[in-house]
Amino acid sequence: MEQIIFQKDFFTGKDYDLLPEGAPYQLIGGKLIMTPAPVPFHQDVSRNLEIIIYNWLKQHDFGKIYDSPIDVELNETTIVQPDLLIIKKERLDIIKEKRIVGAPDVVIEILSSENAYYDLRKKFKIYENAGIPEYWIVDPEIKSIEIYKNENGRYKLIKEVEKEGAIESEVLNGLSVDLTEVFF
Repeated sequence: MEQIIFQKDFFTGKDYDLLPEGAPYQLIGGKLIMTPAPVPFHQDVSRNLEIIIYNWLKQHDFGKIYDSPIDVELNETTIVQPDLLIIKKERLDIIKEKRIVGAPDVVIEILSSENAYYDLRKKFKIYENAGIPEYWIVDPEIKSIEIYKNENGRYKLIKEVEKEGAIESEVLNGLSVDLTEVFF
């Protein structure tokens, strides 16, 4: 018999586990937030970034990259699904059977009109407080990538590139991403 959990005001990871696989929700601060499917250009950008980073990770035997939807449990009331996330080789033990449990090393969110508020405000603070070392915000509309570094529990903008040029990661030391390969 199916259990209906949507009549609650506050949810935990145990409640989240009762959702059907593939349900378009994230658990943010005890609230179930519906995440609509992204538009095709968002997915193009996500794929392009994933291929570039995957090839670099494989070449350097550095770790793993995952794309959404994959659950990342940051605490009992927060389970998010970043567009892309990277986990260093020495931290692969946070990958569990059902989800990632703990902070990835890099999280990448690709903005869309439906998710910009959460990515720029809510998730920014969630990722910052979770201690995620590097957070990328990718804006397909203006063709930009911003990289934030977590220093003493606060994100600091360390790099920003718009339309052309390359951007380098500090966590993925040596990775350079040419924006013309991302936004085409």
